[in-house]
Amino acid sequence: MSNIRSFRELIVWQKAMDAAMQIFEVTGKFPEREKFSLTDQIRRASRSVPANISEAWRKRRYPAAFVSKLNDAEGEAAETQTHIEIARRCRYLDDAQSATLDGLYEEVLAILATMAAHQEKWCIRK
Repeated sequence: MSNIRSFRELIVWQKAMDAAMQIFEVTGKFPEREKFSLTDQIRRASRSVPANISEAWRKRRYPAAFVSKLNDAEGEAAETQTHIEIARRCRYLDDAQSATLDGLYEEVLAILATMAAHQEKWCIRK
């Protein structure tokens, strides 16, 4: 952890970015009628995950703020999972696509929870 100089080096950020890009790709095939609803919502939520992780990284001087931003990222990841399930139930995603995307977010959530539980390993000591 001490060797990490940028949020871009965090595995969790990389996974969240990869997942957001996959969401962007699959939502391009959603029906036009979903453009300003489900497509927009799932894209926004998925993009918020790595954005909140990068914010958390910059707030490492303040443990409570760091954990708060990680919690925000967790919330956005869970919201994205809900939108994935809605898309599956609407048949915009097949079961395999849905399972793959959901699995990516489960990985991200597990890492975020571990980081929050062990914030002392990540925060800057004064």
